[in-house]
Amino acid sequence: MSSFEDTGLFLQSSDAKVLFGELYGPENITAQQNRYINLLGKLTDIAEVKEVPGREEVFLLSAPGRTELGGNHTDHNHGRVLAASVDLDSICAVIPAAGNNVTIISEGYPDPFTLSLDNLSPGKDEEGSTTALIRGIAAFFQESGYHIGGFTAVLSSNVLPGSGLSSSASIEVLIAGIFSHLFNGGEVHKLFLAEAGQFAENRYFGKPCGLMDQIACAWGGIVAIDFKDPSKPHIEEIHSPLSLEGYDLVVLDTGGDHVDLTPDYAAVPWEMKALAKTLGKETCRELSEKEVFSQIFRLRKQVGDRAILRYFHFIDENRRVGEQSRSLKEGDMERFLSLVQSSGDSSWKLLQNTYSPGTPEKQGIPLALALSKKILKGKGACRVHGGGFAGTIQAYVPKDQTREYRGSMESVFGAGSVTTLKIRNVGIISLTCS
Repeated sequence: MSSFEDTGLFLQSSDAKVLFGELYGPENITAQQNRYINLLGKLTDIAEVKEVPGREEVFLLSAPGRTELGGNHTDHNHGRVLAASVDLDSICAVIPAAGNNVTIISEGYPDPFTLSLDNLSPGKDEEGSTTALIRGIAAFFQESGYHIGGFTAVLSSNVLPGSGLSSSASIEVLIAGIFSHLFNGGEVHKLFLAEAGQFAENRYFGKPCGLMDQIACAWGGIVAIDFKDPSKPHIEEIHSPLSLEGYDLVVLDTGGDHVDLTPDYAAVPWEMKALAKTLGKETCRELSEKEVFSQIFRLRKQVGDRAILRYFHFIDENRRVGEQSRSLKEGDMERFLSLVQSSGDSSWKLLQNTYSPGTPEKQGIPLALALSKKILKGKGACRVHGGGFAGTIQAYVPKDQTREYRGSMESVFGAGSVTTLKIRNVGIISLTCS
C-alpha cells in the first residue's frame, strides 16, 4: 500500500526496472513503465475529481494471461494439463472507495462498470458481463469468510481476446487479487483466487469452464495440473533448465468467428463422458484402455466412432502431459518438442477440434498447421491452441526462421496475426506491496 506520490516515484525507480525486466523482458522496460504511469495518471485524475476517501491507499496489480503447453481438452474429464503464464497481462491501478460501491474504468470500453456490493445475488440481466464477474467474485469471497469492500480502479489488458490466452481468466484473477490486497492483506491463496474466478464465470457470467486457465494465470511459471479430484487439483510447479533458447514461442490468430461454435465445444466433453457412462463410469479418467478396447463393437453402436477417437486422444494426451513435464525438468528440448507435435497431431486427427464440421469450407486452423509444417521443415513444432474449431495455433519456431515464419503467415492471415510470447515466472502480483 502506497500513496500516489510514492507509487509514482516507485515506477521511476531502479527497483521497478528490475521488476519490469523480470515480468516483461529487458527490451520492454520503458514501454511498461509508461504503461503503468499512464494508468496511475488516469486514476489520479478520477480520485481528485471525485475526492475518493482513502485515495492515498493505491495499489498496482498485474495478472498474466496463459498458454496451454499440453493437455488439450483433458481437464473436463478429470485429466492432466500443462500450462504456463505469459508476458501479456491485465493490470490495474486501484484505490479503496467509500462503502460497497465498485467502479472500474477499462481501456477500450466507453462506459465504466459500476455496481454496489450490497447485493451479491446473480442476475440474468448481467450474464455475460464484467459486472457479473465482479459481483460473483465478491460473493465467493464473502461466502468464504473473507472481507470485501468498494473500490475504484482503472484497468488495461493486452491479453489478446479470442486468442486462447485466457483474457477472461486473467481479468478474473486480477479482480480477485484486488479483493485480496485491498481488504485481506494480500494473504488469500492463489488457488482460492483461481476458484473465485471459476465460480463467477460459472454461476454469474453464465459460462461453464474448468479451472486450468485461472490456476495458470494465478500461479505463474509452468504448472502441471492434475484434475483427478477436481475439488482438490494437484498443482506441480515445473522448474526447467530450458528457457526455450533457440526457439520463439508464438501463437497465430487464424481469424474465424467463435459465434455458433458452442455446440462443437460442448460435444467434446459430452461425447467423452457419454462413452464413460456407457461403461458405467463418469469420466474418461476412470477408464482403462483395455476396458475400452474390449467394448469397441458395442461403443460404436451406442456413442459413435468420434467419441471413441476422442477417448483415444484423451488417454494419450493425459499420458503425454507427464512425459512433457519430465522432458522439461530433464532439459530435453528435443523430446519436449516431439511430444508437442504429437499433441498437435492427436488434436487434429483424433480429437478433431481444428474446424467445425458444420462449416467445412472454413479451415483456418488446419491451413495454419499445414503451412507451419511446410515452413518449419521438420524443425520446432506446432499444435492447435486452446479450445479449437476456430482461433489460434501455437508454434515453436527456431529463432533463425522467425522472420520468415512471421512474414509468410501474416501474408495469409493478416498483419499482426503472429504474436511472440515469453513464459512469465510470476503470477498475480501487487507491484507496490510486498
